[in-house]
Amino acid sequence: MTTTAPETKIVNQWRVACDGGEGALGHPRVWLQIPKKQGWVECPYCDCKYVYGETAAV
Repeated sequence: MTTTAPETKIVNQWRVACDGGEGALGHPRVWLQIPKKQGWVECPYCDCKYVYGETAAV
């Protein structure tokens, strides 16, 4: 059995909301703050990785 890699999204805001993106099959909406030093954050529910746009190429 193989597992798919978590999704990575490039965003232009330091604070993002994640709800799993699958409507009723998603998860509770959580607000995530991207640390400026790190440039990315992962959702604790679905492991989706949010990368701030300016740091994506680094």
